[in-house]
Amino acid sequence: MKYSIEDIQNKLRKKLKGNRYIHTLGVEYTSVCLAMKYEADLEKAELAGLLHDCAKELPAEKLIKICSDHGEKISTMEFKQPFLLHGKAGACLARNKFGVEDEEVLDAIRYHTTGRPAMTLLEKIVFVADYIEPNRKKADNLTELRHLAFEDLDETVLQILEQTLDYLEKTDKEIDCHTIMTRDYYKKLLRSS
Repeated sequence: MKYSIEDIQNKLRKKLKGNRYIHTLGVEYTSVCLAMKYEADLEKAELAGLLHDCAKELPAEKLIKICSDHGEKISTMEFKQPFLLHGKAGACLARNKFGVEDEEVLDAIRYHTTGRPAMTLLEKIVFVADYIEPNRKKADNLTELRHLAFEDLDETVLQILEQTLDYLEKTDKEIDCHTIMTRDYYKKLLRSS
């Protein structure tokens, strides 16, 4: 591998604001914990958790440019709300700035915001870790979700998606279709059996 976790941590410490960096370390830690529980690759989980928000603080124009320059498809919703692109842009930066070549790690970074149907184990780990990491305080039912994450990862994914969609509807914010498709996929998967 072309990177070291310590080098990436040091670079991110300089690039991310205090709270974002603390959140990043929380996601890194939680990703590793979940990877231990579900017997996923610890190194991949640590790397994806660490880099998941590496593009989060970039301005909208830069997110669009990075994605365009690297062949990432940009939906109409993402053009209207470019902050949704930070996962895709983050995957581009992980590859081009940090030397990450593992597609599984890159996809975990790419899809950590909206999710996608039939996520891999690593994708689900980073998606959930981003929501339940120890420094997050604002989301509903965090204590229950943190416990559930170590019992049933798919159910946790579904509950996070439902909470997210409920919040977006209540605050009258636009909803990305990928989040709805992901919720519908996990709802069908879990409720039809």
